[in-house]
Amino acid sequence: MRVLYVSDVYFPRVNGVSTSIGTFRADLDRLGIQTLLVAPRYPGHDPAAERAVVRVAGGRVPGDPEDRRMRWGALTQALNALEREPFDLVHIQTPFVAHYAGVRYARRRGLPCVATYHTFFEEYLHHYVPALPRRIGRGFARAFTRSQCADLGALVAPSEPLRQVLQDYGVETPVHVIPTGLPADRFQPGDGERFRALAGLPPGRPLVTYVGRVAHEKNIDFLVRTFARVRQAVPNALLVIAGEGPAREPLRRLVQAQGLTADVRFVGYLDRNSSLLDCYAAASVFVFASRTETQGLVLLEAFAQGTPVVSTAELGTKSILAPACGALICEELTEPFAAAVVRVLSDTRLRRALADQARTYARGWSSLTMAGRLGELYHALSRTQQRARP
Repeated sequence: MRVLYVSDVYFPRVNGVSTSIGTFRADLDRLGIQTLLVAPRYPGHDPAAERAVVRVAGGRVPGDPEDRRMRWGALTQALNALEREPFDLVHIQTPFVAHYAGVRYARRRGLPCVATYHTFFEEYLHHYVPALPRRIGRGFARAFTRSQCADLGALVAPSEPLRQVLQDYGVETPVHVIPTGLPADRFQPGDGERFRALAGLPPGRPLVTYVGRVAHEKNIDFLVRTFARVRQAVPNALLVIAGEGPAREPLRRLVQAQGLTADVRFVGYLDRNSSLLDCYAAASVFVFASRTETQGLVLLEAFAQGTPVVSTAELGTKSILAPACGALICEELTEPFAAAVVRVLSDTRLRRALADQARTYARGWSSLTMAGRLGELYHALSRTQQRARP
């Protein structure tokens, strides 16, 4: 089987969508399912070493210097060049230009078309178009989602809560819950001391760590305000924020206003195969409070390194944060969240117990198993399409 992937984002742009695509493609290849990905071209990125990726020229996205918007003409030309390629199915990964071009290509070729619903748009619109009244934005997001989902033969949701959201929207397309799993290399032990040396962090100071896109919808400002309370009980604690994004400068200003400039470190993007694992391993506790996650892969990555977690449980993270997973689950309230972080930092026995739970729990999220479920869906859709042909 051969599947065409179309996405508005991919590495070197680091986010959950890129990670999901890369993880599934690697494991599907092991299962005998080939994929070809069409994705944007990024400045400074050399695609020469990539396998089975077609890069498309694009322009800047206003307000977001990291992303690239594929030009419609260039994308159309790239897909036209694949007209004779033997594909069995089209899998769309994002709801922008890629969606409309992918649907059009699938219809022209008579191929089944599936999409993964990675993004919870209601909350995104609230943060990126704040002038739009929330009620109107919510209605627009739901109508937009219903319209796009109606174009598809099937949907993949990374978590059960997100499947429920789509059903509540009135989406009638069949939804299959298939999370992105953890590849075996995520369990390779990181070197915490190496990360401290690389980032210039003092030895011995407890690290309260966030990893992910530094964006408004990730609710990192809540973590900063909470950390101010944590330091009242643990004065030598240090907050580490790993990642990049449009909220970095507003967060810097908040850190300064809270009087935390010397105790918060922005370390930027980290290499997934080395320094990122080291970052998780160095953390005394991993903190997370996003309201928009459709799954929350960084939680699983932290668990795989045996890092205790304190997190809220919203939307997709509810499906990950189960009993005995290695986490303390809190509401989005400053005092109880800070108290949970302090408890982990102060109680060595608890920290070790959570670490043991986390490693054990993470091993149940094999990416190869998840890829097998996705492959079964591909084959079922392909068989249905073949039976429907005259």
